[in-house]
Amino acid sequence: MLVPLSWLKDYVDIDVTPKELEKKLFSCGFEVEELWEVGKDVSNVVVGYVEECEAIPETHLHVCKVNAGEYGTFQVCCGADNVEAGGKYPLALVGASVYATAKDHKTVEGVMTIKKGKLRGYDSEGMLCSGVELGVSEDLYPGAGYNGLLVLPADAQIGADVKPILGLDDWIFDVSITANRPDCQSILGLAREVAAVLKKPLKEPSYEYHETEVKKDGFNVTVEAPDLCPRYIGHYVYDVKIGDSPLWMKRRLALVGQNAISNIVDITNYVMLEMGQPMHAFDESYVEGGVIVVRRAKDGEKITTLDEQEYALTQNNLVICDGVKPVALAGVMGGLNSEIRDTTNAVLFEAAKFARDNIRKTARALGKRTDSSAKFEKGVDEYTTVYAMKRALHLVEELGCGKVSSTHVDCNTGNSIAPRGMKVSLTKVNDVLGIEVPTSDVLAIMESLDFKPTVDGDELTIWVPAYREDMDSYPDVAEEVIRMYGYDHVKPTFMPGAKVTTGGMNEKQRRELKLKKDLCATGAYECIHYSFFSPSDLDLLRLPKEAPERRTIRILNPINEELSLMRTTLAASMLNAISRNQKKGNLAGRLYEIGKKFIAKQLPIQEYPDERETLCIGIFGENESFFTLKGMAEKVAESLYYQFTYEPSKKPYLHPYQTATILCNGTEIGYLGKVAYPVAEKLDLRTDAYLLEIDLKTLGEIPAGKASFEPLPKFPGESRDLALVMDKEITCGQVEECIKGACKYVKGVKLFDKYEGAPIPPTKKSMAFTIDFVPGEEPFEADSVDRFVKKILGNLKYQLDIDLRS
Repeated sequence: MLVPLSWLKDYVDIDVTPKELEKKLFSCGFEVEELWEVGKDVSNVVVGYVEECEAIPETHLHVCKVNAGEYGTFQVCCGADNVEAGGKYPLALVGASVYATAKDHKTVEGVMTIKKGKLRGYDSEGMLCSGVELGVSEDLYPGAGYNGLLVLPADAQIGADVKPILGLDDWIFDVSITANRPDCQSILGLAREVAAVLKKPLKEPSYEYHETEVKKDGFNVTVEAPDLCPRYIGHYVYDVKIGDSPLWMKRRLALVGQNAISNIVDITNYVMLEMGQPMHAFDESYVEGGVIVVRRAKDGEKITTLDEQEYALTQNNLVICDGVKPVALAGVMGGLNSEIRDTTNAVLFEAAKFARDNIRKTARALGKRTDSSAKFEKGVDEYTTVYAMKRALHLVEELGCGKVSSTHVDCNTGNSIAPRGMKVSLTKVNDVLGIEVPTSDVLAIMESLDFKPTVDGDELTIWVPAYREDMDSYPDVAEEVIRMYGYDHVKPTFMPGAKVTTGGMNEKQRRELKLKKDLCATGAYECIHYSFFSPSDLDLLRLPKEAPERRTIRILNPINEELSLMRTTLAASMLNAISRNQKKGNLAGRLYEIGKKFIAKQLPIQEYPDERETLCIGIFGENESFFTLKGMAEKVAESLYYQFTYEPSKKPYLHPYQTATILCNGTEIGYLGKVAYPVAEKLDLRTDAYLLEIDLKTLGEIPAGKASFEPLPKFPGESRDLALVMDKEITCGQVEECIKGACKYVKGVKLFDKYEGAPIPPTKKSMAFTIDFVPGEEPFEADSVDRFVKKILGNLKYQLDIDLRS
C-alpha cells in the first residue's frame, strides 16, 4: 500500500525523519517494502527568473538571461514557445539531474545530467525545464502537462529549490499490510498506528455534513442476501455539478497512482484510499424503478462493467441491481450502464460491507481483481462503512459539487459499531510474552491504541473499537502490547522440556537424499510441481471414467481451473514439464520428482486423504529408450537396496508394447513405459518420451536389503555370450531370473541383442545375453564355466522351454 508522508501529516504531527518513521513502523509490525522521495532523481533545480529573452534568428530558439538568485545569472538557450521575459521557470543548473525525454517531449527515457553546451553558436549554462523533465504530471501541478516550460508562481522566491513548490520533497512509503490487519489498509488506519508509535494524538478527518429537506420519493434498498451483505448504506445527492477535483485531491490521488477522473468519482476513490472503504456512485437517472436490490446473480445473467468487459454470472456472484437489471458487480466494479457522466445531475452513493470470501471467489472466477475487491477480500468493517459514507458526503459539501438530501438508507443485520468490552488476565498476557510488562506500560499502550483500558487487580478491561475485528482474546492483547513495548524486551529462553540436539536427518530423509543423489548421477534434474492439476490432465492421460485416478479431490477455492484438483498421479505434471521444455528448445533431458499424490478414501471426503510419496521420472530425446529408463529403475532399486522384476502391462497413456509393471518381492509398486503417440502428439512432443512412476510408500513397506561390503574377487572371472530362442511372451526379466537361479557364481546378466525374423519361427524371438561368472574362494577349473553354462541351459529348457540358438 502506497502512503504519502504529506497525507499522513494531516492526521499526525510527525516530528521524525522518513527513515526514522520507517524503522518505527517496522518495530510495531508493519514492513516498509520501499521508501522513496517523490523527486529522488531531480536535484539542483531552482526558481529561475528570465530577465531578458531574445529570439535567435532563423530558429525557434531563444537566448535568455536567467537570474537564479544566490547562484548567479546565467545565459540559457531555450526552445519552448512559452518562454518570455518576466516569467519564472524551473532552472536546472550545470550538474543538475533531471529526466531525459524522447522527441515527443512527453516520454521519459531516463535521467540526465545537465552540462554546459552551445546551441547555434550561443553558450548555454543550464536548462529551463518542462513538467515532464521534472517528473511532474498535470495532477501534481497545474500546467505540468503543457508541452513547454513549467510556469512557476509569480511569488516564488528566485533561486529557491523547486522541490517544495512542486511537492517533489514528499516521501512515499510502500507498506506491506498483513491479512490480520485489514483496518490498516488505508491512510487513516496506518495513521492510527503512527500516532500510537510516536505517542501523538490522532486528528480524525471531518465527517460533518448538512442534509437539506429534499427527499428522493420512492427510493428504497432491499438486501436479499444478508449473509453476503450484512450492511448496505445508500444516500441520495442531488444538484450535482460534474467537474474537476481541486488540486490537493488530484495530487494525493496521483501520488498513490490514481488518475483523477471527475469530482464525484474522485471522492469515492479518495475515501477508499483514506479510510479503506470501497465506494461507488450511481448516476441516479439510470437507476430504473428508483430502487436498489442486493441479491445473488441468476445463472447466465450478464453485466458489462466500467471497463467495457462483459461477464456471464452465476448464483455464486453478488450483484447490485436496480428495479430491472444489474448495475454493479458487488465489491468488484460498477456497471457501465450506471456510470457517472458529464450530464449526471444526481447520484446515489453506496457504501457496503460484503463477505470477504464471496468477493474473493467472484474476483478469481471472473479473473477480475480490482483495488476494491482486494480490500474486500482482506475485510472491511461496518464501522468504516458508516463513517466512510459520512466522509464522502462531507467532501461533496467541501468541494461544492452537490447537495446532500435527507434520503439515507442503512440496511443492516443489527451489528453494532460501538466499542465492545473485553476482559483479560494480565497474568495470561505476560505468560504469552514470557516477560513481565509493567501494568503502567500496558495501560499506556492500550490507551494509545484507543482501547480505553482500566485495571482492577489482575483483570484488564478494554473497549475494542469496531474497526478492530482482529481482537478476540488475551493472545491478541499480548500481541498489541509487545509490538508497541518492543520485541527487543523479549529474552530468548528454552521451552520447558526442550533439549539441545546435534540435528541431522532421520532414516527416511537419508534414504530420500541418497536416492536424489543417485538419480542426479544418472543425469536427471529434480523438478517440483504443484500438488494440483487440471481436469484436462485426466483427459490428456486418456483415463477411462472408472479409472481410480479420476477419483480426485476438488479444491474449494482453486487459484484457477488448471489447478483445481489434488493430483492422483504425477504423470500429468511430468508430461507437461517435458512439453514445456521441448517448446523452449530443450529436446533432450532427464527429469525426476519426488512428491505426493492424494488418494481419497471416499468421496465426498470425510477424512484426510491417503498422501502417498511417489517417484516420477521422465526422460526424452533421440538417445533415450525404454531400456535407458529401465536402467534408471534398476538404479533406484540399487540405491534403496531392493531388487525389481518387470512384467508386461498396459496404461492408456503409454505405448501398448513398451509398458511394464514394476514389482518388488511380488508386490506391484509402479510402472514404466513409452509415452503413447496420441498423447505425445497432443503435447506437440518432437522426440520420444518415457515415464516411470514408483509408489515409494508401498516400496517402503517392503523389507529392504542392507549395504554390505564384498571384497574384490581374488581370481579372474569369465564371461559367456548366449543367444537364446524363446516364445515371444517370455520377458527379459524372466530369463535373467532363471539364469541367476541356476548358478550361484553368476554376478551379472546383460541383454545385448534382440532379433525377430527368419530363420527364427514367427512365434519365437531371439535374445542374446552376456553372462559374467565370478569365482569364490578358489579359481575356476578348466571346464567349470562350461559346466555352469550347461546347467543354465538345462534350467532354461526345463522352466521356460528356451533353446540355444544354432
